[in-house]
Amino acid sequence: MTLPPTPPTAGQEPFPRYTAAVPVTALLDRNRAWAERQERENPLLFPSLVNSQHPQILWIGCSDSRVPETTVLDLLPGDLFVHRNIANVVSAGDLSVLSVVQFAVEVLGVNHIIVCGHYGCGGCIAALGNKKLGLIDNWLRHIRDVRAAHAQELDSLSDIQARTARLVELNVLEQVNSAKRIPTVQDAMAERGLQVHGWVYDVSNGRIKPLETGKDVRATHYKVNASDDSLE
Repeated sequence: MTLPPTPPTAGQEPFPRYTAAVPVTALLDRNRAWAERQERENPLLFPSLVNSQHPQILWIGCSDSRVPETTVLDLLPGDLFVHRNIANVVSAGDLSVLSVVQFAVEVLGVNHIIVCGHYGCGGCIAALGNKKLGLIDNWLRHIRDVRAAHAQELDSLSDIQARTARLVELNVLEQVNSAKRIPTVQDAMAERGLQVHGWVYDVSNGRIKPLETGKDVRATHYKVNASDDSLE
């Protein structure tokens, strides 16, 4: 008879985690064990990744350690092309995200872009406040712009957790629109049906909530063409 696992005592983790007490070299042992397990379970995986990658999805997510995209989607190495930053922002002034998007869309030919935020996002929590935080305030400006644009709706929510959760959702929707305004994405949407999705991950239960993105009402102001007939 197999006995149920012993419940953790107070202050004890219910499963093994990497902590400050564990030397970083222990990660090499974990990597070796993981690689050997993959070789047993998926013997063709690593050979298939040697010379190329063919992901179908570009994931734009938050840097938060609690949202490891391949893990929460139960996917394998090679399934996702990934860009992460604080609060999953798609900024027209960020050469990093723009370069990732261009490579994913034009070179890899992904069919889907997923912008995924998460409830309890520290960036959104900080953007709801007015405390001076330093360099990061420049980045939080993007989220504060979302806050300002939806101030009436957010201010109507007296519960701070509800207000934060709603800002997380509104931020995802705004970043979806921002992604759709990138010329590379515009072309791929029109020419081959590229889709852009907005999701929110719930760290409390591991589930993902898809958002209804709707139509970008300001899309026409961002549409660009090879030649501008309006100036002729």
